[in-house]
Formats: sequence, structure tokens, C-alpha cells
Amino acid sequence: MSENTKNEKMEAIVSLAKRRGFIYQGSDIYGGLSGTWDFGPLGVALKRNIMNLWWKMFVLDREDMYGVDAAILMNQKVWKASGHVDTFSDPLVECGNCKARFRADQIDVSKCPTCGKEGAMSEARQFNMMFKTNVGPIEDENSISYLRPETAQGIFTNYKNVVDCFYPDLPFGIAQQGKAFRNEISPRDFIFRSREFEQMEIEYFVNPNNWEEAFDMWRKLVWDWCAAIGLPKESVHEDEIPADKLAHYSERTVDFMFDFPIGREELLGLAYRTDFDLSNIQREAGKSMDYVIKGTNEKLVPHVIEPSFGVERALMAVLSTAYTEDEVNGEKRIYLKLPEHLAPIKFAVSPLLKNKPELVAKAREVYAILKKKHGAVMWDDNGNIGKRYRRQDEIGTPHCVVIDFDTLEDDTVTVRDRDTTEQKRIKISEL
Repeated sequence: MSENTKNEKMEAIVSLAKRRGFIYQGSDIYGGLSGTWDFGPLGVALKRNIMNLWWKMFVLDREDMYGVDAAILMNQKVWKASGHVDTFSDPLVECGNCKARFRADQIDVSKCPTCGKEGAMSEARQFNMMFKTNVGPIEDENSISYLRPETAQGIFTNYKNVVDCFYPDLPFGIAQQGKAFRNEISPRDFIFRSREFEQMEIEYFVNPNNWEEAFDMWRKLVWDWCAAIGLPKESVHEDEIPADKLAHYSERTVDFMFDFPIGREELLGLAYRTDFDLSNIQREAGKSMDYVIKGTNEKLVPHVIEPSFGVERALMAVLSTAYTEDEVNGEKRIYLKLPEHLAPIKFAVSPLLKNKPELVAKAREVYAILKKKHGAVMWDDNGNIGKRYRRQDEIGTPHCVVIDFDTLEDDTVTVRDRDTTEQKRIKISEL
């Protein structure tokens, strides 16, 4: 795919997302706020479907997983112990001519990307990406807190609580979904890199002797996840991070890359964090993080395998995969080929003619039946039937159900398939 084609596809996805109520620019009515996005009615539904599927696969369907929902604001000691206060930074450069600022590792620093002036960029300096705030009415060093830049630390600080309350067998995991915040120097590419986003993270606690086995298990589970959200296998790639590029807490990391319209970029990560976090807590908080192996007196600080998923990146990958253009009856058609279990709307119900009371009444009856059974059902009687089909195609609705005059005679309806546009007559009782 050429660069122009990639850019055109990305622009088309962004346009559709706004036009059809998936994603809007944050604070748009006031001119927007860079790096923030608001999810509209269909975007919320798609996002929740992705998050609920993740929770079902990795928490509800497993015996070894425990969920938590930790506070966004945490004691500043959490971020000092984890290393975020000292090391959670990106290299920042500023153009001396136009004053634009960039991440030094994402541009050619010999020339300003904004004004084009050569030799105008400053020396790189480290910029901490945590949003700092103060808790309570007095602003001093003791009241400092941060909007969490990741959900992981809320899991580690609750490790001892989960062990004390449930004493799970080793290995076991703790999972969390929630907001994270990073004051990105250069938020970019729609929802790919933003300043407020949601994460789905697991810290999987293992015996240090068995970490490789657990790591391989989670590699396979990540591939299962990618398949579950409909990503083509050929578009997902593993990238083994070399030792000299590893994060300070990791001894092994595999990034899972995806072929987005913007290029091949990180979709999610899998890291072996050793006992870095629990040992830090043990040292800084003075509380034992030992796990006593059941039936023995043997104690150990578990090591951790961390699969880390970004909700927005998963959603962007799903939209990128689903966005499809074809031709129907000589006209260009745009539709989202979403997996049915992720589609925000499962059925759209319409009377063939909205000015015929008997059709409307019957359509309302069918709508009520489907709404009660499936929930995600839309009533649509705007415009002619062709326009309704196109509108539902664009939001990824798998099935359009149309009530016509034959319905009044034989209790059958027309069901149109989104992907093939084929239409079938089906009994209402069989919907």
C-alpha cells in the first residue's frame, strides 16, 4: 500500500468516525484540546464490546485471574519507587525559529518539521510525561500526586491485599482496566497516541523458575486475542526487543506490531518484569512481598509476566481492519466489516414505508422482540431503504431487518446481510 493510499485510508476512517458518531475531537466546540478524544454513542459501544471481550477472555473464563480497580490518584511514593519520577521521560527538542516542540527520537533534528529551518533545533532535554497535581488544600511537596501514567502500579500495590484475602495458587494474575494519562510531547495519528487513554493490563505472578513457560503461554494468548477481535494474522508481527533497548524493569519484551494505515506500529506489549516492582515495594514500603508456597515453608517474591493492552490502539486496529470499500450497483459503498460480536449495533429494524401505520406498528413489534433479546438494536426509518442500508453499512450493522406488506400476511421479514448485501426472507420467530 502506497503512502498516499495509507494516508487516504486513515483520513477516510477519521472522517467516518466523526460523521457516524464513533469518535469526536475532545472539547471540539471550544476549538479542541490536542491529544484528547471523546467517544460518541457508537464509539462507546464498540469500546465496551472490546473491553468486555477482553475481561471475559482473560478474567471471567479463567480460574487464576483476579480483577481490581485501583484509584487513579496514588501516593507519590508509588511513582518514586517504580522509577517513574526519575525515568518516565521523553527527549524534547524545540525549534528556535517557530518555537514548535517535538520528540527528538521521532524527527530528523537537523531540520524543523514545522517551519523547515535547518539547524534551529535545541539540544534534547528529558521531559517527564506525568501530569502532576496536588491533593488537598495545601500545595507543598507532601501534597504532590500524579495522574497515573499506567494501570500496572495499581495492581502491584494491591498484590498483598489479593494474596492475603484469597491466597491464590501460584501462578495467578491480577487484571485491571482503566484510564491512564501521559503528557505526550507530540500526540499524533488520531487515537493512536493521545494524552488520555485506557489500558487493559495483567500482572501474572509466577515462580521465577517457571517464567519462560508462562511467557510462552501469554504469547499464545495474545495471538488468540488478536484473532478474537478480527485482526488478520498477516497484519500482526512480533518484535523481540534487543537487550540494549529494554525498559529498565524488563529482562525480556516482545512488542506485538500491527500494520495500521499510518504504518507498522506497536499494538501491545508482553514483558518479563522479574521481581522489579514487588522488590521495590518491599524495600520502599518496608512490607514483605513474600509468597509462601502452599504446603511448604518456602517463601519467594514472585516474578511477573505483563501483557499490556491499549484499548484505543485495539479499537483503531479493529476499525482499520474493518474499513472496506466496494461497489454495489455501480456505486461506491463504504462499510465496516466488524466481527458481529464487536459491532455496536447488531440489528437495524425498519418499516419499508414510514407513512404506513400498519407497517410501522408491525416493525415496532419486531424491534421490541429483538431489543429485548439482543439489546444493541437500532430503529431506523430515516430516508428511503437504500439510504438506510448505506448508513447501517457505514456503522458496521451486520443485519438490517425490513418489515413490508408481505410481513403482514406471512409473518416473514427481509433480512439483509451487510457483507454480501444478500437478502433473505425469514420468519420473525426465527430471528
